[in-house]
Amino acid sequence: MAAFAPIRKTPSPGIEIPEEWSAAAYTIAKSFTRSLPPVVFICGAKNSGKTTFSRYLLNTFLPRYKSVAYLDTDVGQPEFTPPGCLSLTIIDEATPDLTIPCLKTPQRCYFFGDVSSKRDPETYLNCIFALYDHYRKDLRISCKNGSPGAAELPLIINTPGWVKGLGFDILVDILKHIAATHVVKINISSERKNLPSGAFWLDELDECSVNLVEITSACKDSYNRSVLVQKEARLIRELRLMAYFRQCFPSSMSITTIKELALAVASLTPYQVHISSIKIRHLHCEVPISEVFYSLNATIVGLAVSCEDSQSLPVCVGLGIVRGIDSLKNVIYLITPVPQNILAGVDLLLQGYIQIPIGLLQVQGCMSPYMSANVIPT
Repeated sequence: MAAFAPIRKTPSPGIEIPEEWSAAAYTIAKSFTRSLPPVVFICGAKNSGKTTFSRYLLNTFLPRYKSVAYLDTDVGQPEFTPPGCLSLTIIDEATPDLTIPCLKTPQRCYFFGDVSSKRDPETYLNCIFALYDHYRKDLRISCKNGSPGAAELPLIINTPGWVKGLGFDILVDILKHIAATHVVKINISSERKNLPSGAFWLDELDECSVNLVEITSACKDSYNRSVLVQKEARLIRELRLMAYFRQCFPSSMSITTIKELALAVASLTPYQVHISSIKIRHLHCEVPISEVFYSLNATIVGLAVSCEDSQSLPVCVGLGIVRGIDSLKNVIYLITPVPQNILAGVDLLLQGYIQIPIGLLQVQGCMSPYMSANVIPT
């Protein structure tokens, strides 16, 4: 099997990569052309192994390319960012453990503000199209050093497991916009949950110029465990958010439990952001002007930089917790791991439906760690 998987580091203990996966990854990795690097679209039902295969493919690409672009379209369980974000990340190091996601600073990120695309499919698609267009126009092949093709950058696109109904329609729209060279479809043992066979995104008269790769999930569980999966997904999202705000502190600082992190975050000195210097935008809903600060207090917001072009989406530089709002000083108190020099450029707060993890709210002895004097109460 090693012949099919030229990976820099030893695969994770406890994970066995099927030979079918190794062969598929190796074939895709060696199929690049002189003009364009591969663009690989990975899709399949929930729990089919899309993320694991995408990490494995990423590791297979890296010995051949200096770096690889990764477009994450799963707002519920993204690979390199906290939940609620759509991002394009440039990776130049192999993933040593295929079971553990790791936070990275994306090349470009948009804050969607929800864990599913169903609330606003149009905005969701616009974000993904903008990320892909940025890759295609600005990143795919760089000629800055005077040698065309010197910095070829392949692209891996990972997708959520919502493949029925509206989720299927969204998947088809993405595929029609993206010029993929390969579509990897992972099938599970439950046939009714799988995507249709063949090039399902094409109309009858369209010609298929894409390499369709169909592989079988390594997981053989065909039982319907939707309730359990939903609970696990919520837990993963909360842990992901806590890991993100753990970055507010030095890695050398001893924080080993959720309680320790909650106490540390609650005692952290927040940034002061003058209300006059920013705009507030509510995503997916409308809030009366008189209720804006009531709704904003003690929430997670996307920290964004608006664009001069009104048609362009605001770029998200990170997330923050609104610890309080001082109505006398007209100041918002903000907790965020975003460095101050980057935070200085933020002029837009985006509020969606990403909530503060319950573990960070349960601080013993504090009625609410995100309230202070002269603050508009929640």
